[in-house]
Amino acid sequence: MQVTPHRIIVIGAGYSGAIAAGRLARRLRRQDVAITLVNAEPDFVERVRMHQLAVGQELRPRLFSEMFAGTGVRLRLARVTAVDVDRRTVTVTDGQSTEELPYDTLVYALGSAWNTQGVPGTAEHAHDIAGRPGALRLRERLAGLAAGQPVVVVGGGLTGLEAATEIAEARPDLDVALAARGGLGDWLSPKGARHLRKVVDRFGITVHEHTAVTAVEADRVTTADSTIPAAVTVWTTGFAVHPIAQATALKTDTTGRIEVDGTMRSLSHPDVYAIGDAARVMGPGDKPLRMSCASGVPTAWQAADSIASRLTGTKPTTVPLRYFNQCISLGRREGLIQYVTADDRARPAALTGRTAALYKELVCKGAAWGVTNPTLGLPTRRRGVITQKPTEAVARAA
Repeated sequence: MQVTPHRIIVIGAGYSGAIAAGRLARRLRRQDVAITLVNAEPDFVERVRMHQLAVGQELRPRLFSEMFAGTGVRLRLARVTAVDVDRRTVTVTDGQSTEELPYDTLVYALGSAWNTQGVPGTAEHAHDIAGRPGALRLRERLAGLAAGQPVVVVGGGLTGLEAATEIAEARPDLDVALAARGGLGDWLSPKGARHLRKVVDRFGITVHEHTAVTAVEADRVTTADSTIPAAVTVWTTGFAVHPIAQATALKTDTTGRIEVDGTMRSLSHPDVYAIGDAARVMGPGDKPLRMSCASGVPTAWQAADSIASRLTGTKPTTVPLRYFNQCISLGRREGLIQYVTADDRARPAALTGRTAALYKELVCKGAAWGVTNPTLGLPTRRRGVITQKPTEAVARAA
C-alpha cells in the first residue's frame, strides 16, 4: 500500500524558516515527507546586514535554489495571504494566481517588520531597515543627500546603534544624530557603555538621550520639547510581528506572537509550530525571548527536531534557550560584544574595538552558513515517518 507523504509547509524563509526547512529535510526520509518552503523572494536575505545594504555595500546573493538543491525541499515563490488552522490550509499568491496549500504540519516563520509605534508621520516620512525593500529605499535616499544634510536615527537599541554608526562611517560628510528614549547604551556594562560613547563621539554623532519622538515630518522629527532637523529619518524602535497569526484561531499574545510550548508547538493547535520573531518563547527567568537572530535560530532547531521526533514516534527533547552575548557592529572597523547572563542582562565583561568587529563579522557569516548547513555540518540519519495518520502519530508521541 502506498503511503501519502506527510505534508510539511514552512511559511517564511528568514533565518528561522530556512533553517527549519533544511533541518527537517535532513532528519526525515525524503519519500515520507513533502516539505514546501513558501517565500516571496527567491533568495535569502541576511537581515542582520541591512544597515550595510542601506549605505551602499553589496551583499553576496544566496539563491534558495542553490541552497536547497538536492535536499528535497520544494520552494514555492509566493506571498502568504491567509492561514486557516481549522481547515489546515495556507493561502498564497504569486501575483498571477491564488492557491490553497493543504498541510499536515505547519511551521509558522513569517517573522516581523518595523514597528512605527503609532507615531504620527512615521509611516509616511521615515525609513526602515527591517527588511531589504526598506534598506534599498534608504540607500537611494542617502545617496541623494548633499554634504552637511541631517540624518536622524530614532531608537537607541542594537539596530539603531548599528544604523547610526554605519551611516556616520560611510558618509562622514552628513550630520548624523541618534534619538534614544533612554540613556545611550544604558543596558550595557560600564565598560561597554564607555566604549560605545567613545565610538559615537569619534564619529561625530549627536546623541539626544532620554528623548521620545512624538511626530515625524519630511524635514524634522518632533520631541516633547523640541524639533530636530532631519532630511532623512531612520526609524528603529523595535519590531512588529506579521499580522496573519492574529487573524487566525491560533492562541497569540497581545502583540500577535504565537504562544508555544518548549518544543515550539502552538498551545492551541498541535499541528502548528511557530519559530523566530513570530513565536512567544519563554526563556530564562520566565521572560519572553527578544526578537532577534540569536533567538530565532535555536527555536528553528528546536521545532525541526521536535517535529521529526513526533513523526518518527520518539519523544521530543527540549534544549534550554539562553543568551550568551549581544553582538553590535559599530561601522566596519569597530564593534562591541557585550557578554550577558542567560536572561540577557549585561555582565561586567565586554569585548571592544577591532577584535569585536571581527567577532561580529564571524557571527554574521556563521549565521548565513548555518542556513545552508542547518545541522551545523554534523552527520545525520534520515528516519522514517511512522505510518499512523498524523493525528494519531501526534497523540502517541505527545
